[in-house]
Amino acid sequence: MANELKTYRALVVCEKDKGTYSREVKALDFAQLPVNEVLVKVHYSSLNYKDALSASGNRGVTRRYPHVPGIDAVGVVVKSPSPAFSAGDRVIASGFDLGMNHAGGFAQYLTAPADWLVPLPEAMSFKESMIWGTAGFTAAQCVARLLENGASPGRGKILVTGASGGVGSVSVAILAKLGFEVVAVTGKDAGQFLQGLGAADILTRDGFVEDNVKLLLKEKWAGVVDTVGGRYLETAIRQSCYGTTVTCCGNVASADLHFSVYPFILRGVTLVGIDSAQCPVYRRIELWQKMAGEWALDQLADLATVITLDELEEKIDEMLAGKVRGRIVVKIM
Repeated sequence: MANELKTYRALVVCEKDKGTYSREVKALDFAQLPVNEVLVKVHYSSLNYKDALSASGNRGVTRRYPHVPGIDAVGVVVKSPSPAFSAGDRVIASGFDLGMNHAGGFAQYLTAPADWLVPLPEAMSFKESMIWGTAGFTAAQCVARLLENGASPGRGKILVTGASGGVGSVSVAILAKLGFEVVAVTGKDAGQFLQGLGAADILTRDGFVEDNVKLLLKEKWAGVVDTVGGRYLETAIRQSCYGTTVTCCGNVASADLHFSVYPFILRGVTLVGIDSAQCPVYRRIELWQKMAGEWALDQLADLATVITLDELEEKIDEMLAGKVRGRIVVKIM
């Protein structure tokens, strides 16, 4: 039991000098954990791009250091001051401020407010939940919005940008499972990987982006999951068919957009922003149940590389350098 232990291991990011940061797996004192939050013994976490930024001292993600990153975690409740959870409950912790300005999942134990937790679906294992993680949950939100806005197999091709990344790869897999013809855009040598997930066609980033000055381009897409922003989102919007929904959840290429209103007022295109941090609990529970049930992926394990807490340092650097494919799952216990 946690209360019989004095310390637990965690990846801690510290500011050495102004603007210089270090990362180290070290022992932390249980006595420093908040007592008014749910205490969770963490079994798995996952590495997301936001974690890599936090672990590098990005003040736009994390304001105060020392800090334990990790916006995802799954484990077992040890102690709960809330009637919503009891000792022994299996829970997923993600979103809100976890891993950003609140100590996160790169630790053997964490605490979180009860309303940051959702029950782990019975049909889903600890490991499977973190293969999905925030990236998979974000992908599920994107797919759900496309379906809710009328997208269906047979109505046209669905475009996924940043397809070899966490959100993109899971989006490809879900959409292919649901019967959509998926066109994947990637800047990596990931064609075989994406075809294994169900992509019908692969486009390179350079081959996809159109610098054409026309306000509207030839209609190609009946739905879009954009994970990168910038020129890729601009091109996708201008190429969208009449009535298309375009979901947007990332800005790794750029946060800036330069286009006219014509795709919206002449083609009825809808641009939908996807946020996972503040998504309400009822929606989280609904989508996690879909991910454990009708959207469960046969090739889920193919999406993941499993590492230990001590191997995080190297993978963080690889993620920042754009060298990570699929999902990185961190085995804690």
